[in-house]
Parts: sequence; structure tokens; C-alpha cells
Amino acid sequence: MGDRDSPPASVSAQLAQRYGIEGEFTDARGEVRRTSSATRQALLAAMGIAASDEASAKAALDEADWLDWSRALDPVYVVRDGALSPSIEVKLPRAQDSVSWLILLEGGGELKGSAPTAALKMLETRETDGVACARYRLMLARDIPWGYHTISIGRGSLERDPADTAALIVAPESCWLPPAFEKGAKLWGVSAQLYLLRSARQWGIGDYTDLARLVEMLKPLGANVVGVNPLHAMFLELPEQASPYSPANRLLLNVLNIDVTAIPELAQCEAARSLIESPSFQLALQACQDARLVQYSSVLALKLKVLRLAFADAESHRDAPRRQAFADFVRSGGEVLERGCLFQALQEHFAQHTPALTDWHDWPREYRDAHSQAVARFAQEHPDEVLFFEWLQFIGDEQLAAVAQTTKPMSVGLYRDLAVGAASAGAETWFNPRVIAGAVQVGAPPDIHNPAGQDWGLPPFNPLALKQEGYRSFIELVRANMRHAGGLRIDHVMALKQLYWIPKGGTAAQGAYVRYPLEDLIGILALESHRNSCLVVGEDLGTVPEGFRERMIRANILSYRVLLFERTQEGFVPPEAYPAAAVAVAGSHDLPTQHAWWEARDIALKESLALYPNAQELQQAREGRCSDHLELLTALRGEGLLDSDDLDAVDDMDMESLIRAAHAYLARSNAFLVIPQLDDLTDEVAPVNVPATDTEHANWRRRQSLTLEQLAVHPRLHAITEILERERHEASRAKSRPRYVTDSAAPVVANR
Repeated sequence: MGDRDSPPASVSAQLAQRYGIEGEFTDARGEVRRTSSATRQALLAAMGIAASDEASAKAALDEADWLDWSRALDPVYVVRDGALSPSIEVKLPRAQDSVSWLILLEGGGELKGSAPTAALKMLETRETDGVACARYRLMLARDIPWGYHTISIGRGSLERDPADTAALIVAPESCWLPPAFEKGAKLWGVSAQLYLLRSARQWGIGDYTDLARLVEMLKPLGANVVGVNPLHAMFLELPEQASPYSPANRLLLNVLNIDVTAIPELAQCEAARSLIESPSFQLALQACQDARLVQYSSVLALKLKVLRLAFADAESHRDAPRRQAFADFVRSGGEVLERGCLFQALQEHFAQHTPALTDWHDWPREYRDAHSQAVARFAQEHPDEVLFFEWLQFIGDEQLAAVAQTTKPMSVGLYRDLAVGAASAGAETWFNPRVIAGAVQVGAPPDIHNPAGQDWGLPPFNPLALKQEGYRSFIELVRANMRHAGGLRIDHVMALKQLYWIPKGGTAAQGAYVRYPLEDLIGILALESHRNSCLVVGEDLGTVPEGFRERMIRANILSYRVLLFERTQEGFVPPEAYPAAAVAVAGSHDLPTQHAWWEARDIALKESLALYPNAQELQQAREGRCSDHLELLTALRGEGLLDSDDLDAVDDMDMESLIRAAHAYLARSNAFLVIPQLDDLTDEVAPVNVPATDTEHANWRRRQSLTLEQLAVHPRLHAITEILERERHEASRAKSRPRYVTDSAAPVVANR
């Protein structure tokens, strides 16, 4: 009845729906929020679709229909292998009596076939340019290998008729999982913010050697995974913009992670060694090492001075095998490496001559186009600058590969993190402006916890352009971040299905959800996952679309479950209720540490930063935390992990006992992986990041309170890892084991 009585949608609304812009959504309060015409127009414009009024919207809709039917093939098809033959949809004149197809396989070779159109299943008919056409389902050959292929179709013989061509991606049904998962193993590891690691030998920031040492420390204790923050390239001209979740380029590595002292070229560069040994350099280095916070600008300046000297010397003295290894790396890196390093060279060039020009949108006009003659001329005139940045990537990749080698024979090993987007001023928007919707930013609509909503300041992929280019940019992104990894965490994995777009200059309340080709993107993830033997974890916190988690399970994408959020009206979710296809964690970089959470230090900090809009919300936060404490103690007591009188000792609870019990609770979960934070092993209280702040708080800078040398012999590390190892082993050994619930002095045995 409601649909029958509703007025017909405007043409602009139909156009928006055609391109995936949702007309409405239900917010966290259960209220329906409708997309305004102004928002529709702004989001369509960000996709490259002009629709300022109904007439232009009608023209755009007609053009979309014409483009759809003017080509026999779509730009790209992602199909799954399986028992039945894969199929694609094709558009052909109804008068055409047969169709032939040719698949050029990625690895060489070809597959051919043909069929009379009368034998094809007709899905839809349409008249285009006066020609009666139909959309058919074309069945292809069975057993097409996984990979990135090309398909062409023609009328009759392909040798005689012009062919229409498209990308054909054949993917497995689901992502790769390690054999340990199939065997029912329950594993554990530790996650760390790499840049916050401390050691006696580093230069004031965690590096790849520190990461390798952390792996070597944890591996004999039973760890099977070590997680790190995103390792994406940052802004070298703006080193204080330190958030790894707002990088310059997600396709390249952050050169600040390089251990300068481990570079082979340093041993033969007398100038670099002399510089390091000089009193002034040692004084500056000592200041970086002693600082409580990471001194990004100072550390970068020290590292680049030495790296430039080592590179210059290596160019004249590099031995043949080393030179060949570098040449092979550059060749295999291809356009991704070349354009990323060219951007860094240009950014450095303009920052040196005009320091204000750190955003490429402010560069001279002729350099804003990555494919312009001016950019090509710069590359020809400054080859050494571009080569230097390529060499830095070579060194970083080499050291990361050494870390990955150290993780063997862990079941997972290195577990990397992929940010949901890159900063608008970075390389990705410069060399790929057509695929990146630069006129919008992603975020989240207003909700109970964030009444104003969230604007993350990150431009998204344009799903229309992404499909037109055959998903090349997404493939490159996934491939780059699975390199040297046994696991990849995808930040805000709901972006595979939808993202909340906010027009630049607008508020979060003025945004709308935009759909993405979920099935195609999952197929690509699955293919790259198998090729790299890399499991996939989806950070699925926040508003999760209905049915999305179920689709993730079928795709073997592990869910991301945070202890503090796994709750129902009855209290904390019991360990056995965690899904097997999941990673269970105690917290994240955006949450307080366990110590800070228990003492409500995060609430006090947010109060000092004026992050509560009024006294009522502050009081609600305090009261809610007291309730949270009681619920957690009840859950821990229910597992027999705390004494029966601990509920009466909230205020003077022993922190060591609490943290050990919380880790044991998490370790008992049914989740395949349990990955506590290093911050909880070193008993940190200051947060890594306070959401909704920038310069108000020292985000992404607080170094670990313990060095790696101190951590190696620290009682808490060994106590908690022993708990993890024991509880995970017990969880692996039996699907059900007894637990103890203490109602009185006598324990009662209950089955899990």
C-alpha cells in the first residue's frame, strides 16, 4: 500500500539510485534519514555525473542506458569457479544468430567457444539506436583457471568480425585460510604500533629490526601472529602528520620504518659513517632516543641525511648483484612504484622552493596532472631524485621481507593493516583523480555516541570509475598490502559494500550511503588472498549492514571482535559464543588501554579536552563505566577467573589480577585468533589516539614505556603469554570443556 501511494521518484533520484546513492537509511536511533536533492547532486557530481536539474538528470540517465547497451560487454566481469560453468551477461542484436568468444589467459594460452544466440538464456530486451537488442546469459568454458584474463566476443568468427573486449577475473569462492584453521586450532599473537616500539639501538622510532626482534621474542613463547599498524607511505614534507590511517600513499611503504644501521650500503659509505659518529649528530640522535614522544621531524631529518649519503655512494660503488637486485625491484614495481616515487620527488621539489606548497592541489597548474608534459619533463630532468625514493622503497621492502622470514614457521606470521583511505593531499588522488572521488570525504552519520557524525577527511574510490578501469586500483592496493604478510586487516571492511559520503564543505549530517560492488570486490580479495597465502580480517565495528557479517563468513573473511564491545543486555558475551571465524582483541588504537579503561582515565582525558558536549553526557559516561566494571567482573567471575568477593572490591581491584583474568577470558574464546595489544603487556595508560582530536592531544606519538630489552624479561609478558598459550591450547584441544561458576564456596561445573 505504501509503495502504491508513494509519489514516483524524481528523475534525479532514479539517477542517484542507478549509481548506487541510497535514498535513505535508518540511523542508530531508528530514525529514517532521507537523502536531500542537494546531497544527491553533489555526490553525482563527485562521480563525474552532471545532474543540476531534472532535465540534465534525464539526459544523464538516458546516456547511462545508452552506454550500457552500446557495448556487448561490460568493462569487467568477476566470476567464481565452481562445479557449474561460469557465465557472463552480454548485449547483442536480436538478429544476430550466433556469438563466439575468446579468452586470453593471464599466464598465456587461450580458450575459445561459440553458441547460437537461440540457445542462450534471454534476460531482457531493449531497442538501442533503432536496433532491437537483448541481454543474454553466456555460459563459458568450465575450469577456467583463477586469474586476470581478457575476454573478447564477436559475431560468428572472431577472426572476421571486430571484437568487444573486457577484463575477466576468475576468482575462488572464498579467501585463503591457514591449515591450522581447518584443523580447529586456536592461536594467539600480539599487535603493536611499530613506530612506538623502543629499543636500545633504534633512532627514536620503531623500525623493521625492532619488529623482527619482537617476533623473535614472541615466537618461542607460542605466538603465531604479530600484528602491526598500517605501514603506508606518509608525507615526508609534513612528518608531524603522523596518523597511519591518513597516509599519503597506501601502495608504498613508510620510509621512517627503515633501520638505517642495517643497510648493506652503509658499511661501504665512509661519509655516512663519519656523519653518524660526529658529535652533533650523536647529540641530536640521543635527544630522539631519550624523548617520551616520537620526534618525527627530527628522526626523519637524521635518517634522510644518512640515507642520501649512502644512496649517492652506492650509485657509484654498488656491486653487480646488488645493482641487479635493485633493478629487478624497480622493474617489478612498475607504474605503481614509479608514479609514487615521482610524486615524492615533486613534493620535495616544491616544498624546498615554496614551503607552503605541500598539497599537490596548490602546485603550479601544469604539475597537478600526473600525465602532463611538465611532469614527464620533471622526471627526465630529475632522474636521481626519483631513483632515490625508489631505492628507499627497495630498502624498506627488503627489510620488511626479512621480518616476514623471521616469522616462519608461524601459522600466520606478519599481520598487516590497510587503512580505509588516503589523504586528499597525497599521491593516490594525484595520480588517480578519476578513480578517487576527490570532491567528497568518507565518514559516519550522526549517532548516539557521535551526535555530530564523523568526517574522516579521506576521499573514497569512485565505484563507477573503479569498475570502468577493471578494478585495477583496488587490485594494486590489495596486492601491495598483502606483500610479505600472512594476514591483512581491512579497516572499516563495510566499505566493500557501502561508504558514507560527505560532500566537501558539508557536515556529516548532509551525507549519504553509496553502494559498492560487494561481490566483485570480495572475489578480488579472495583471489589475492590465495595467491599470497594471506588470510583476510575485516574490521566490522560500528553500523554493520544487515546480512553483511554472514556474507563475510561465507567468504572466509574473519570478523574483528573487541572484548569491550561484545555485549548483550545480559552482559559480556561468553567466550564460547564468539564466532570461530574471528579475531578477538581486548582493544584497539582508538580505545583506552585496559588499565586506563578500568581507572576511567579515558573519561577524565576526554573531559579535559572538552569532548563531552555537556555535563549530563559526562555524568552518563561515568555511571556507564561503573556499570561496565561490574559487568566485566561478573563475566570474569563466571569463568572462575576471579575470586567470589571481587565484585565487592571494584575500587581497589588489583590491576595485575584483572588484566590477567581479562586475557584469560579472551583466550578462552572460540575465535580462531586472539591478539592482545602490546600496550596491555607493557601496562600503558596513555592512549595511542584520542578520536575527534588532532593537535589537542599527542596522538600517534606516545612511545612504549618498556624497551624491547626490558620487555623480554618482564614478568607480565611471560605471565600473560603463558595464560594465552595454555588457554588457547585448551580451546584447541576440545570443543567443550568444563568451566567453574562460583555461586558460593563450592564450585559448580558447567559445560561450555
